[in-house]
Amino acid sequence: MSQADEIGKLVFGFFNEVGIINQLATRQLESKLPGGLLISHFGVINHLMRLGDGRTPLQIATAHQVPKTTMTHTLAGLKKAGLIEFAPNPSDARSKCVMLTEAGRAFHAQAIGAIVPEFQSLLSDIPAEEFAAALPFLQRLRAYMDTARD
Repeated sequence: MSQADEIGKLVFGFFNEVGIINQLATRQLESKLPGGLLISHFGVINHLMRLGDGRTPLQIATAHQVPKTTMTHTLAGLKKAGLIEFAPNPSDARSKCVMLTEAGRAFHAQAIGAIVPEFQSLLSDIPAEEFAAALPFLQRLRAYMDTARD
Protein backbone atom coordinates (compact mmCIF):
# COMPACT_ATOMS: atom_id res chain seq x y z
CA MET A 1 0.00 0.00 0.00
CA SER A 2 1.40 3.40 -0.97
CA GLN A 3 1.95 6.22 1.50
CA ALA A 4 -0.93 8.17 -0.12
CA ASP A 5 -3.21 5.13 0.34
CA GLU A 6 -2.12 4.82 3.98
CA ILE A 7 -2.85 8.51 4.60
CA GLY A 8 -6.21 8.25 2.83
CA LYS A 9 -7.13 5.20 4.90
CA LEU A 10 -6.08 7.01 8.10
CA VAL A 11 -8.05 10.17 7.37
CA PHE A 12 -11.09 8.20 6.17
CA GLY A 13 -10.93 6.06 9.31
CA PHE A 14 -10.84 9.20 11.45
CA PHE A 15 -13.85 10.78 9.75
CA ASN A 16 -15.71 7.47 9.79
CA GLU A 17 -15.29 7.33 13.58
CA VAL A 18 -16.32 10.98 13.95
CA GLY A 19 -19.41 10.30 11.82
CA ILE A 20 -20.44 7.31 13.93
CA ILE A 21 -19.83 9.26 17.14
CA ASN A 22 -21.97 12.09 15.73
CA GLN A 23 -24.81 9.69 14.94
CA LEU A 24 -24.70 8.13 18.40
CA ALA A 25 -24.43 11.47 20.21
CA THR A 26 -27.18 13.02 18.09
CA ARG A 27 -29.58 10.19 18.89
CA GLN A 28 -28.68 10.33 22.58
CA LEU A 29 -29.30 14.08 22.79
CA GLU A 30 -32.43 14.00 20.63
CA SER A 31 -33.97 11.40 22.96
CA LYS A 32 -33.68 13.95 25.78
CA LEU A 33 -35.30 16.87 23.94
CA PRO A 34 -38.77 17.89 25.14
CA GLY A 35 -42.02 18.17 23.23
CA GLY A 36 -41.16 16.53 19.92
CA LEU A 37 -38.31 18.92 19.20
CA LEU A 38 -35.59 17.55 16.98
CA ILE A 39 -31.83 17.79 16.83
CA SER A 40 -32.26 20.30 13.97
CA HIS A 41 -34.12 22.58 16.38
CA PHE A 42 -31.44 22.15 19.03
CA GLY A 43 -28.76 22.83 16.42
CA VAL A 44 -30.23 26.23 15.60
CA ILE A 45 -30.63 27.15 19.27
CA ASN A 46 -27.09 25.99 19.99
CA HIS A 47 -25.78 27.98 17.01
CA LEU A 48 -27.44 31.15 18.32
CA MET A 49 -26.20 30.50 21.85
CA ARG A 50 -22.64 30.01 20.57
CA LEU A 51 -22.49 32.88 18.07
CA GLY A 52 -25.18 35.25 19.36
CA ASP A 53 -28.57 36.50 18.30
CA GLY A 54 -29.24 38.46 15.16
CA ARG A 55 -28.33 35.96 12.46
CA THR A 56 -30.49 35.92 9.35
CA PRO A 57 -32.25 32.72 8.28
CA LEU A 58 -29.91 32.55 5.29
CA GLN A 59 -26.82 32.83 7.51
CA ILE A 60 -28.12 30.05 9.74
CA ALA A 61 -29.01 27.88 6.73
CA THR A 62 -25.53 28.39 5.30
CA ALA A 63 -23.91 27.50 8.62
CA HIS A 64 -25.97 24.31 8.81
CA GLN A 65 -25.46 23.59 5.10
CA VAL A 66 -29.16 23.18 4.39
CA PRO A 67 -31.40 24.95 1.86
CA LYS A 68 -33.03 28.17 3.05
CA THR A 69 -36.47 26.55 2.65
CA THR A 70 -35.46 23.77 5.06
CA MET A 71 -34.22 26.34 7.56
CA THR A 72 -37.41 28.37 7.16
CA HIS A 73 -39.38 25.26 8.17
CA THR A 74 -37.10 24.62 11.18
CA LEU A 75 -37.36 28.26 12.27
CA ALA A 76 -41.16 28.13 11.97
CA GLY A 77 -41.19 25.20 14.39
CA LEU A 78 -38.95 27.06 16.82
CA LYS A 79 -41.14 30.17 16.61
CA LYS A 80 -44.28 28.10 17.17
CA ALA A 81 -42.61 26.58 20.26
CA GLY A 82 -41.81 30.11 21.49
CA LEU A 83 -38.05 29.51 21.42
CA ILE A 84 -37.18 32.23 18.90
CA GLU A 85 -38.65 35.43 17.54
CA PHE A 86 -37.94 37.47 14.47
CA ALA A 87 -36.80 41.08 14.43
CA PRO A 88 -36.28 43.46 11.53
CA ASN A 89 -32.78 43.33 10.08
CA PRO A 90 -31.25 46.77 10.71
CA SER A 91 -28.87 46.41 7.75
CA ASP A 92 -31.33 44.96 5.21
CA ALA A 93 -35.05 45.75 5.42
CA ARG A 94 -35.84 42.81 3.11
CA SER A 95 -34.72 40.21 5.66
CA LYS A 96 -35.18 39.49 9.33
CA CYS A 97 -32.97 38.46 12.21
CA VAL A 98 -33.51 35.47 14.47
CA MET A 99 -33.49 36.20 18.18
CA LEU A 100 -33.58 33.72 21.05
CA THR A 101 -36.36 34.13 23.58
CA GLU A 102 -35.90 33.45 27.28
CA ALA A 103 -37.72 30.17 26.62
CA GLY A 104 -35.13 29.37 23.94
CA ARG A 105 -32.29 30.00 26.35
CA ALA A 106 -34.04 27.87 28.97
CA PHE A 107 -34.57 25.10 26.39
CA HIS A 108 -30.83 25.09 25.66
CA ALA A 109 -29.96 24.89 29.35
CA GLN A 110 -32.57 22.14 29.87
CA ALA A 111 -31.24 20.08 26.95
CA ILE A 112 -27.65 20.37 28.15
CA GLY A 113 -28.75 19.55 31.69
CA ALA A 114 -30.63 16.46 30.49
CA ILE A 115 -27.56 15.03 28.77
CA VAL A 116 -25.12 15.72 31.64
CA PRO A 117 -25.90 12.42 33.43
CA GLU A 118 -24.94 10.62 30.21
CA PHE A 119 -21.67 12.55 30.24
CA GLN A 120 -21.04 11.56 33.85
CA SER A 121 -21.34 7.91 32.88
CA LEU A 122 -19.02 8.45 29.92
CA LEU A 123 -16.44 10.17 32.14
CA SER A 124 -16.33 7.14 34.40
CA ASP A 125 -14.72 5.25 31.49
CA ILE A 126 -12.91 8.00 29.58
CA PRO A 127 -11.12 10.65 31.67
CA ALA A 128 -12.01 14.32 31.19
CA GLU A 129 -8.35 15.02 30.44
CA GLU A 130 -8.62 13.03 27.23
CA PHE A 131 -11.54 15.19 26.11
CA ALA A 132 -9.56 18.30 27.02
CA ALA A 133 -6.56 17.05 25.04
CA ALA A 134 -8.68 16.25 21.94
CA LEU A 135 -10.67 19.48 21.90
CA PRO A 136 -8.00 21.85 20.46
CA PHE A 137 -7.36 19.49 17.54
CA LEU A 138 -11.09 19.15 16.82
CA GLN A 139 -11.58 22.92 17.00
CA ARG A 140 -8.68 23.47 14.59
CA LEU A 141 -10.07 20.83 12.22
CA ARG A 142 -13.57 22.38 12.36
CA ALA A 143 -12.17 25.85 11.66
CA TYR A 144 -10.13 24.53 8.72
CA MET A 145 -13.08 22.67 7.22
CA ASP A 146 -15.42 25.59 7.78
CA THR A 147 -13.04 27.90 5.93
CA ALA A 148 -12.39 25.38 3.17
CA ARG A 149 -16.10 24.99 2.33
CA ASP A 150 -16.48 28.69 1.51
